[in-house]
Amino acid sequence: MTDESTLEAPDRARRKVREGTVRSNKMDKTVVVEVVRRSSHPQYNKTVQHSRRYVVHDEENTLREGDRVRIVETRPLSKTKRWRLLEILERAR
Repeated sequence: MTDESTLEAPDRARRKVREGTVRSNKMDKTVVVEVVRRSSHPQYNKTVQHSRRYVVHDEENTLREGDRVRIVETRPLSKTKRWRLLEILERAR
């Protein structure tokens, strides 16, 4: 038999994690993080960059523009906010 703690683990393990750069911190307890991913073009085999912006919850209002951060998917916190701050990887200079 399995206990309840092992039943919860796979659900939390499936949460998406992204790394990106803070692009805007003008809102209260909210930042915009831009995540860049690279993929190979199917026909030309050239590396192409794709960027996506995520609205992220920052509970302590500590992030500044240019910070490298790791974010994790979470329950909906507002109309557009579905990510929260996991850790700060590097501070902006």
